[in-house]
Amino acid sequence: LVALCDNQYQRIVPVPAKIGNGDDLLNNLYWGAAYGIKNYFSKSKQWQLIASIKDPKAGIILERVVFKNINSNTYLVADAYRGKEIEKCTVNLLEFASGRSKDTLEIFDKDKKIQLNIGGQANLIAYIGHNGLMDFQIKEYPKQVSQNKRDIVILACASKNYFQNAILTSGANPILWTTNFMAPEAYVLEAAINSWLNDEALETLRLKAAQAYNKYQKCGIKGALRLFF
Repeated sequence: LVALCDNQYQRIVPVPAKIGNGDDLLNNLYWGAAYGIKNYFSKSKQWQLIASIKDPKAGIILERVVFKNINSNTYLVADAYRGKEIEKCTVNLLEFASGRSKDTLEIFDKDKKIQLNIGGQANLIAYIGHNGLMDFQIKEYPKQVSQNKRDIVILACASKNYFQNAILTSGANPILWTTNFMAPEAYVLEAAINSWLNDEALETLRLKAAQAYNKYQKCGIKGALRLFF
């Protein structure tokens, strides 16, 4: 789930207007910009864009894209939520984490119709964007509804501190979240997913996320390691 960056509707340090318009898919910092989810994964050698669906949820989600990993039978489904809908995006994240809001998606992959389990049926759930829990409260956290625990990644500023109680209630298994301010960009998610696909230990996954972050942010590996938990 990607909450598009929005200068107007999110309490963020303002970014340049071109990348901070929460209705602009093409240029948004977390979607169409260089390290936005759609743009970055579209250029990755390990992922292939196989579907783009506009307005799958009118007024809330502006675009849904589906990527396939070329080395495994794994699909990444990414939804671009309007910037003003960050609270809805956050609620959906927690619903998915708890196993609620189960859904399926039918797409064509090389002329073959396939059905993907999405929402609360996904094996791995990830969030990219501003930490909305810094600005608003959710009255009641969704509780776990199935025995299966979904793995979860939350790339937002200080996500461990703000999301810990919610994720504990949801029953999800956090494999990567953050301890401080950060840039929630796609290269960290790619590193985490690749490690997850290889079934590597959490220490390895977090190390690879930190290495990717340091590569692009030049913050020093020690600082990057402290950022991810």
